[in-house]
Amino acid sequence: MSTITESALDPFTREVITNAIQSAAEESFINLGRTAKSSVLYETLDYAFGLVDPDGNVVAQATGVPGFLGTLPFCVEGAVEKFGLDGFYPGDVVLLNDYRGGTHLNDVAMVAPVFVENEIVMFAASKAHWIDIGGKDPGSWATDASSVFQEGVQYPMVKLYEEGRLNRGLRDVVAANSRMPETTLGDMQAQQASLSVAVERVQEIAERYGTEPLERAVEEWLDYGERLVLEEIESLPNGTYRADDSLDDGITDDPVSVTVEVTITDDSVRFDYTGTDPETDGPINSPYAASASGARAVFRAITAPDAPANGGLFEPLEVVIPEGTVLNATKPAPIGTDWESSAMAADLPWKALAPALPEKLSAGHFASVCSTIVGGTDDRTGDDFLVVEPQPGGSGACHDRDGADVLVRSGDGESLEMPVEVMETRFPLLFERFALDTPQDAGHGEFRGGTGFVQDYRVSNDSGAFITASFGHSESPPWGVDGGQDGDGNYIEILKADGTTERHRTLTNYELEAGDTVRFVTSAGGGWGDPLERDPERVLADYHDDYITAETAADVYGVVIDDGELDAEATAKRRRRLSESASADR
Repeated sequence: MSTITESALDPFTREVITNAIQSAAEESFINLGRTAKSSVLYETLDYAFGLVDPDGNVVAQATGVPGFLGTLPFCVEGAVEKFGLDGFYPGDVVLLNDYRGGTHLNDVAMVAPVFVENEIVMFAASKAHWIDIGGKDPGSWATDASSVFQEGVQYPMVKLYEEGRLNRGLRDVVAANSRMPETTLGDMQAQQASLSVAVERVQEIAERYGTEPLERAVEEWLDYGERLVLEEIESLPNGTYRADDSLDDGITDDPVSVTVEVTITDDSVRFDYTGTDPETDGPINSPYAASASGARAVFRAITAPDAPANGGLFEPLEVVIPEGTVLNATKPAPIGTDWESSAMAADLPWKALAPALPEKLSAGHFASVCSTIVGGTDDRTGDDFLVVEPQPGGSGACHDRDGADVLVRSGDGESLEMPVEVMETRFPLLFERFALDTPQDAGHGEFRGGTGFVQDYRVSNDSGAFITASFGHSESPPWGVDGGQDGDGNYIEILKADGTTERHRTLTNYELEAGDTVRFVTSAGGGWGDPLERDPERVLADYHDDYITAETAADVYGVVIDDGELDAEATAKRRRRLSESASADR
């Protein structure tokens, strides 16, 4: 093996090595998307990929679902704890989806060691949403599950491949416990193949530059990440910040209380969720790894959001979540809609810190994945179908600009909405509306929260279909900052063929008849600042762009629009009157 000598490992070589590792992660991510069988992977991109060192530090990661990426180190740590470094062999692949893996059971992780000269230099790790892994309902996760045993098969860190040989018994278990075995096995094989790509690429890097330079480059890269984030922490305002909120548990009408205390010092940040309510009967519970992943995302946002992924970035962060709470669930608590709580683990410190860090954080966004499953038997082919996807919504306003319209929530990152053309071609659904939810009824402010999303589709199947959905933050909408209004919450409507309408925040296996229309509505983001301080010309532009009505312009913003034109004199009078009235109320 040709190697670079120790003295030759200058900053340029180190940069080349670390960028080559990053390239390996990105190539593997693309490989999985191109070879996957289910649309939730190749269209929605509901997966993530990373390279992690034997100590559980992220070395490189591809763009993907941030909520998955943050759990990959925990997956590697769990596998190493179970097997030990000497319990791995070249060609091994570990399969896991239990609580240690961090998210709900559908999100199946794989971990593979990268051997160079009989030594593990790092692990390739990925997590991908498998469309069905058994459980009591099609699609596996359900909003009315009361135990994890209702949500599918648990894979507690077992070897799918041993020294490159497929464990056919485990493969058969995977197939036997899926309602769509061909699709599930196809995704499983695509995921394993993407790991193989990463293993091969890292070995090529070691072959070219040498094992020792590779390991030293990784070590120095992690040290750089820690130094970088410590410099950023020094610029943050020291102090203690608190926030409280509540979750909809999906089964009862009782709110689930969550709380955080954020402590910032010169060289550390601590997120302490002590005081959060215990695990719930419903499936919104989140394992520790998923909640910690959400916390890490906010930590990066306030410190080094533009820095490449690096485990050293998180060395100064401490995340405290008492075991047995809704943010640190224990078996057998159901975790099928864990994203509701893991999103809150990010949203709470965000809420606590936004007023103190206005140049780094926005007002609250719609937060929930608003995840949906639509399925049934396609009359055209006789085949079963399942459509699984998140929904986009409104982002919070910033201190100096409006929030973005219809983006996926922060924890979903690079996930995409499935194209209408694909949906209508592959599934018995007809789209009748796919639009911004305007005119906007909430999230107003000096800077307006981003607009939510409304989508209508009609079941064209004579045999009907079913829907499962979880739209959190229905009763606890996105929060505004500094006088900005809250958003308006997420919800689902069923427009029955007989003319009646039903409104829901969660559904499980709800039967749809031919001609029924499903409507998904996601929230506007929170506003920032007093609406009466918004530039009247921007209010007029909002009116002409159909973001608001003339009535909203007058009643909320104090802007009088007459025959499409701004009445400056009437606006000044109305704003003065509204301001005096608000002062009297206070």
